[in-house]
Amino acid sequence: MYFYGCTDGGQNNPDGFVVVPLGKPPVPQVDPRVLAQRAVDSMTLLGPDIASPRAAGKYTVGVPMWMWVTQSATTYGPNTASATAGGVTVTATAEVSKIVWSMGDGVSMTCTGPGTPYTSSEGMAQSPTCGHVYSKTSAAAQNGKFPVTATSTWTINWRGGGQAGQLTEVRQTNVQVAVGEVQVVR
Repeated sequence: MYFYGCTDGGQNNPDGFVVVPLGKPPVPQVDPRVLAQRAVDSMTLLGPDIASPRAAGKYTVGVPMWMWVTQSATTYGPNTASATAGGVTVTATAEVSKIVWSMGDGVSMTCTGPGTPYTSSEGMAQSPTCGHVYSKTSAAAQNGKFPVTATSTWTINWRGGGQAGQLTEVRQTNVQVAVGEVQVVR
């Protein structure tokens, strides 16, 4: 099948007629980075699922607080998804690489893992992976509680379409923490 058309002529086509064979239209090129972002967008990446400190918990000045998160595909990873277009498939895998804790008392710390759950056998020991010791009460804070923010950085590695790369997403979760003092009575 051919398409016949006219042009204004010109030096290389003085009679103005062109004949163009019709075939399949060209396939648009797919950018694997765009597909990688589409795969990430299809994931449900949430902020940290804070197990400790708990909003209902009562914490004490000078006593080590152990901080940790509950791990799942949507709150810690790994979380994997794929996207396909134009015959190209890209697969992306997301996992939290760090959590930055802002403790509400002016102190921030970075933990590179999910933290270690506290057990009563640990007594007054500090967390081996992610912890904090408050040096003042939260009495002067708004509502009498420190606003604690856990911000996770998701590192996403992707591969497909003859390419590979890395993306980053950030999510956060907030909790209010009451910190008091123990008074010795004689």
